[in-house]
Amino acid sequence: MSRLSFATFPSVRPWTVAVGLTLTLLVSGCQGGSPPSGKPSEPSTTTASPATSASVPAASATPSASAIYKPADAKGKAENVPVPVMPELAKENSKAGLEAFIGYWYAVKNHANQTGDITVLTALSTPECRVCIHMQRAATDSYRDGRWIVGGALHVPIVDMKWVPGDVSHSARAQVIQDAIVYYNADGTEGRPADAATNDAFVVVAQFGTSWKVVDTGVIR
Repeated sequence: MSRLSFATFPSVRPWTVAVGLTLTLLVSGCQGGSPPSGKPSEPSTTTASPATSASVPAASATPSASAIYKPADAKGKAENVPVPVMPELAKENSKAGLEAFIGYWYAVKNHANQTGDITVLTALSTPECRVCIHMQRAATDSYRDGRWIVGGALHVPIVDMKWVPGDVSHSARAQVIQDAIVYYNADGTEGRPADAATNDAFVVVAQFGTSWKVVDTGVIR
């Protein structure tokens, strides 16, 4: 797939909801459902192997003391998925801090989509972020009734933003490349039709209170 150009910041289109992405370690992706017109919308999906970004600081992950990480495959779910650790820089109200936070946010999405655990992911967005809610539901739905996902890793090679000191909200644009996703039922049979790999431009809108929170996100048209 061709790389996207971020020379302009086009309008945002609604995402299509996907029942669950699995994203692996560092940089992740998402899926959503259609929001009302005029609002940044929702993403597509994926699972992943570790990825790094050209401009997004990679979040570290803490593996279990004795367990070895095993990605999901046709035989079963991912095991011992490392929990991403927020970089100290991501706690800072600055351009570099927001870039680090976006890297951490995608890392947490990867963890959520590999495990179905959305505890941390939910805490990183506001309740008004409709696309964020769709992403959370996608992660949990992927593991409902014993199901799981293989693939869908999100890679974020580019993050770009214009930082305006004093602004309440800050918008960043990101190129998000997502690997193909295969869905499995609890009995090991393939579930819903597989999703092809994608290469999209996303907008992430965040605000800083005592910490960064995502308030909206969507695919740039």
